Amino acid sequence: MKKYILGLFAVAVISSCVSQQERAMRSADKEFILKAANENFAKKKWKNALALYDRLANLVAGTDDFPNVGFNTAYANYYDKSYKLAGHQFKNFAVSFPKDPRAEEAAYMSALCYYEGSMDYNLDQSSTELAINELQDFLNNYPNSERSKNISQLIDELSYKLEFKAYENGRQYFKMGEYKAANVALENVLEDFPSTKLRSKIYDYIMKSRYELAMKSIYNLKAERIESALTYTKFVEKELPNTEYSKTATDLREKLEKEKEHFAVVKKETDAKIAALTARQKKEAEKLADQGKTEQQIKDQISNEKKAMQLQRDSAALKTPPPAATFKIQR
Repeated sequence: MKKYILGLFAVAVISSCVSQQERAMRSADKEFILKAANENFAKKKWKNALALYDRLANLVAGTDDFPNVGFNTAYANYYDKSYKLAGHQFKNFAVSFPKDPRAEEAAYMSALCYYEGSMDYNLDQSSTELAINELQDFLNNYPNSERSKNISQLIDELSYKLEFKAYENGRQYFKMGEYKAANVALENVLEDFPSTKLRSKIYDYIMKSRYELAMKSIYNLKAERIESALTYTKFVEKELPNTEYSKTATDLREKLEKEKEHFAVVKKETDAKIAALTARQKKEAEKLADQGKTEQQIKDQISNEKKAMQLQRDSAALKTPPPAATFKIQR
């Protein structure tokens, strides 16, 4: 019986709460709606509170309750994980009520909402860049705030996310065998994030990318790429001594030196073949040129002989006397 009575009491309480929410949603009484909304907010019933605060927006406009409704609405959306909307509302509060004691808190929460809305590193990072800008704005506007210490940490965290995404892009190029693209992408990471925590790993992948480019290079670029890779192995050994990366650099340099020696032999043989082929082609060209010249001389000779014979015929025709005169016999 005792359990039965407690069950009925619980049902009665729930029914009462539901009916109050429903009455508040249908009511036009500002005070009643506000009371119900604030009770839901206190009980962390964010969706119920938001539904009522939404009804209150026009009812409290221009009154003393307006800032409180706006502030609570922003927090309700934040706790409901609607970070983009909450960030916009907090920012509007800080701009609209700059003298309110909660203005700094609203500005901080706005920046925090943008931070919470930052996407995972493997997704689009425009939200992360926006969050960094908002957090930096808070630092600029409230440099002496106690919250600034936390803000700096958040900015570092978001910056690392951008670094890691850029690094992962370069690493993916390497895994796909796009070594030239990997080299360029990873060098851009070093340029864009000079204080990156991933420097040693980036050095390693750049070195490996240059090694693969050298070993798999086309003939005309091979010597240049071997030298580039050798130079980078020495750079890594100098920058990261006594590490796994310097050991890798030593191994790769030995292989590159052997490849350099092998390529020097191949290049010497190839250059000799090219020189021989060039000489042979030159000789053939000269031979063909001589043949062409001889043929032209023969043609010229025939043409000259024809002209000479024609002159002889013309000369003979001129020297031959006209036939003797004949006399007609008169009848």
